[in-house]
Amino acid sequence: MNLVSYSMHDALKSEIDERKDEMLRQLAHCESGGSGPSERPIYGGRGVYLGRFQFSVNTVIGYQRKRDGTQLTGREASELAHDYERAMDLAKYMIFELEEPWHWPLCSRKIGLRDQMAHIKTLSMQAQAR
Repeated sequence: MNLVSYSMHDALKSEIDERKDEMLRQLAHCESGGSGPSERPIYGGRGVYLGRFQFSVNTVIGYQRKRDGTQLTGREASELAHDYERAMDLAKYMIFELEEPWHWPLCSRKIGLRDQMAHIKTLSMQAQAR
């Protein structure tokens, strides 16, 4: 790979990462009214859903175990859900690696999550082809 194609590849990879982060900011904003860290815990659905991405404790426990084998306690899962960066990483895993946007049914439709995923996937395939 020559220097020009390498920098084009880096630029495309950077664009993909920015699009993923922007999509997740949109999702968090739709789910909880904001993105980024919060000074206080965020609860939805009568306390069943936690954090910016409105995860249930069981969802966090199950997907973290699936992701890397870690067995979280309910408290640890709650802490992860309320930690914006960690929750965003888990949501990225669920959306981009497992292709499971259905965990956020209303907001998926509202922000066009599947269309955004398809566009990002196309960009990723272009980056791999280079």
